[in-house]
Amino acid sequence: MSNRSSVSDMKKIVFIILIVTWLCNQTQSQQAYFADGYHGGVFGHYPAWVTRFMMDELTKHPEWRIHLEIEPETWDSVMVNDPQTYEEWRQFVNNPRIEFANPSFAQPYMYNISGESIIRQLEYGIRKIREHFPDVTFTVYSAEEPCFTSCLPQLLKSLGFKYAVLKNPDTCWGGYTSAYGGESVFWEGPDGTRMLTVPRYACEAFENNSTWQTKAWNNSKEYLDACREYGILHPVGMCYQDAGWRNGPWLGFGDSIKNNSQYITWHDYMENIATHSGAENWRFSQEDVLVSLMWGSQVMQRIAQEVRQSENNIIMAEKIRTMANIDNRLTFPYSELDSAWRALMLAQHHDSWIVPYNRLRGRTTWADAIRQWTHYTDSLSGIVINDAAQSWKKTDMTDNNVLGYVQVFNTSGLARNENVKIALPDDMTDKPLNLYDDNNRPVASFQNGLQLTFTAETPPLGYSVYRIEEKKRDLPVSTGITFNNSGDCVIENDFYRITFDAAKGGSIKSLINKHANNRELIDVKNKFSFGEIRGYFYEDEQFYSSIERPVRFTTVNDNTLEKSVRIEGFIGKHPFTQTVTLSGAQKTIDFSLKIHWDGNPGIGEYRQGDNWRDNRRAFYDDRYKLSILFPNNLSSPTLYKNAPFDVCESRLNNTFFNTWDSIKHNIVLHWVDIFDNKDDFGLALFTDHTTSYAFGDDYPLGLTAQYAGKGLWGMNYAITQDLEMNYALTPHQGKWHQSHISEASAHWNEPLTAVFCRNISQEQKSFITLKQRGYEITSLRADEKGIVLRVYNAEESNAPLNMQFHFPVKKVEEIQLNGDVVSEIPIAVSAGQCEAILQIPPYGIRTYRLENNN
Repeated sequence: MSNRSSVSDMKKIVFIILIVTWLCNQTQSQQAYFADGYHGGVFGHYPAWVTRFMMDELTKHPEWRIHLEIEPETWDSVMVNDPQTYEEWRQFVNNPRIEFANPSFAQPYMYNISGESIIRQLEYGIRKIREHFPDVTFTVYSAEEPCFTSCLPQLLKSLGFKYAVLKNPDTCWGGYTSAYGGESVFWEGPDGTRMLTVPRYACEAFENNSTWQTKAWNNSKEYLDACREYGILHPVGMCYQDAGWRNGPWLGFGDSIKNNSQYITWHDYMENIATHSGAENWRFSQEDVLVSLMWGSQVMQRIAQEVRQSENNIIMAEKIRTMANIDNRLTFPYSELDSAWRALMLAQHHDSWIVPYNRLRGRTTWADAIRQWTHYTDSLSGIVINDAAQSWKKTDMTDNNVLGYVQVFNTSGLARNENVKIALPDDMTDKPLNLYDDNNRPVASFQNGLQLTFTAETPPLGYSVYRIEEKKRDLPVSTGITFNNSGDCVIENDFYRITFDAAKGGSIKSLINKHANNRELIDVKNKFSFGEIRGYFYEDEQFYSSIERPVRFTTVNDNTLEKSVRIEGFIGKHPFTQTVTLSGAQKTIDFSLKIHWDGNPGIGEYRQGDNWRDNRRAFYDDRYKLSILFPNNLSSPTLYKNAPFDVCESRLNNTFFNTWDSIKHNIVLHWVDIFDNKDDFGLALFTDHTTSYAFGDDYPLGLTAQYAGKGLWGMNYAITQDLEMNYALTPHQGKWHQSHISEASAHWNEPLTAVFCRNISQEQKSFITLKQRGYEITSLRADEKGIVLRVYNAEESNAPLNMQFHFPVKKVEEIQLNGDVVSEIPIAVSAGQCEAILQIPPYGIRTYRLENNN
C-alpha cells in the first residue's frame, strides 16, 4: 500500500514538473510586438525618394507595419514634386498596415506652448492630411519625440482618438515620460478624462551607455525578459525611424526578425492584442513629462518669447475680428488667419526648440526662420485688428477740439480696469490732450512724447471708446516714489510698499502687501536677496551677483496711474538695467530686465566639452545659470505651476539634477506660484516665455535668465546680443485659485488693446459676459456655420457657469473638437439678453457653436 502511495506521489510530482515546464516554455515563447514607422517631414527631414521607398518595402515585406508621424504639409510637396508616386500613394495609404500616428501640423512638444495652440496644431494637421487622404482615421496618438502634455486625453478624445502611447524609446534627447505601470493604463487627465494608453512600462529602463534611448527601442532579449518578469503578457517595443533612413523593417524581416517579434499597428495592438483588464488608473501629472531643453540660452529665450507673443496676438486678433463680425458683419478673414496660424505653428515645431541652430532645408537656421514666421503672424494679427477697428460706425466730427478716439478692446469675459498705452499720430506732438469716456467724464492720462497712458474701464469681451480733445489738462499728482537717507528707493501704491536696496544692487529689502494686513514678504535673514540676479561664470570660476555693487535709481513715471523706477547696476563687469512698474489698480508688479553683455561670458555649472553623449551635462542644474532669485519668509510653501489646460501641484523636494537619466520637470509655462498653507499667503511669478525655474527646500524660487556654453550635440549656445526679458510678481492671500492667479496671468498675456481712430461713434459695448470668475474664453472665432467659442475652467470649481450673450443668439450647441454635436444648450432670453448655463469640470474645456440671429 505504501509503495502504491509512493508511486502515486511520484506521478503527481512528475505531472506538476511537466505542467510547470510547459507553463515556463509558454511564458518564454510569448509573442513580442513592435511598432515601426517614420518620423519627420518637409521641414524636418523627408527626401524625395521616401514615399516610393515605403511603398516598395511594404510590398516586399507583407509582415511589416508602419506608423506615419509625417508633417502634413509634406504631402503638398510630394504631390508637386512626384505626382505619379503621389497618386499611387493616395491609394496605397488606405492599407490597414499603415497608420497615421501624430497628425499635428508641426509636431510640437506641446508642453511648452498654450493649450489653444495644441488644439490648432491638431485641427490644422488633421484638416491638411484629409485634404490628401479623405478616408484616413486617427485612432491612436503616438510620437517619436516627447510630444506629450497632461491635458491630451480630453483633446484627443474630442478629436475622435481612442488610445494613446506614452513611449518615445529612440529619441529621448529632449526627455521622456515617467516609467509607470504595465501592459496598459488609463491615462487620466486633469479634467478627469481617461484614455487607454500604452505607457513607458515601469520596467522599461534606460538603454545602457545611451543618453537618448530606453530599452524598448529594439526589442532586445533583456527588455523582453524584463517585461515578462514584470507580468506583461504582450510586450511591445517601438521606433519611428527618421524619414530618410534606408533600413526598411527596423528589426529585420521574414524569419530573421529580431527575437521573433511581430510588427503591429497600435490600433491592432490596442483592439486585438493588449490585455486591458485590470489596467490601472494613472492620474498623469505634468511632472510625469520629464523633459529638458536648453533653457536660459539666448536663442531659446528669444524663440520662446517670439512664440508667446504671437500666440497672444493671434488669439486677440481672432476675438476682436469676431466682435466686428457680430457688430458690423465684417467678413471673417479665414485665409489670412489660416496663414498666420500656419507660420506660428511652424515656429512651434519641436526641431525649432531642440536644434535652433540647424539649417532649415539647407538654408536659414530654425532660429532665423522662427523670427520671420512670428513676425509674419504678428503683422497679420495687427492688420486684422486694425481692419476690425475701422469697421465700426463713424460719427460726424462737429467739435474742432476733438482730435480723435481710442477704441480699447477687452478680449476677456470679465470686466477690466487697467492701464493701456497707445502711440499717437505725429500731428499730436506737444499738444495738451484730455481724454473723455462715453459719459463725457474726464479720464486721467499722461503723455511721454507720442505715447499716451490712461486707465481704461472695459466691459467683458467688448470695447470702450475714449475721446481725445485738445484742451489744457491737469497732470496726475506725483506721490509714489521717495528716497530715504540711505539712498534706498521706496515705491508705493494702494497695494504695495516696496523698498529697493541701493547698496545691494537694487534688490528688494522690503515688500509690504497693504491688502494683507501689511504683510511683509521678505526674509531679511536669507543668504540670498530678493530680486538678486546671480550666476556662475565658469571662465572666472566664481559666482557674480547684482548685489555686489551699488546701483543708480532714476524715476521714470510717478503719478496716480503709474509709478516706475529704473535701476542701473552691474553683474560682474556686465551692466544691467531693470525697470519696475506699479500700474493703477493692477496687482501685478512688473519687471523689465536688460543685461548689456560685455563679450560672450560662459555661464553655467562648468565648461561643457564636446562630449555630448555624456550622461552628466553642464546645462541642467539651474542653480548655476544666471537666475533672478526670490527668497521670502513663507515657512513651508507648496509650489504650483500651470501647464496647457492644467495646474500642477509639485511633488518635488527640489528641481535640481545634472544627468540625463535623472531629469525633473522644472518648466514654467506662464506662471509658477508658491503658497504657504499655514500663513495663507503666496507669491506668483509670471514670465513672458517658457523657461525653467529653480526651487528647493533650502533654495529660493528662481527664474532662469541666462545660460551660455556648450549644449546638445556639442553646439555652442553663445551670447551675441543683450538679454531682454519681462516678468511679474503678484503677492496674494489665499490659494492660487482663490486669488485667481490663472485669471491674472491670462490678462497679463492678453492686455487691453488700444487702437487710434480718427472718427468713431463713442460708446461702450459687451458681447459675452462670464458671470463667474475662474473661467477663461480661450478662443472666439467665426466659421462657415456660425461663431465658435471655447471656454476653459481654469480653477477648481464645479459650479455651473452662467454665460450671457449681448447679441441675438438663435442656438447654442456644444461640439467636439472634430465638429460632432454633443448637445444643444438651452437658452433663456430676458430683456433682450440671451443666457446659457454651462457645465464644465475643473480644468475642462468645452467648445460651443453659436448661431447668430443676424
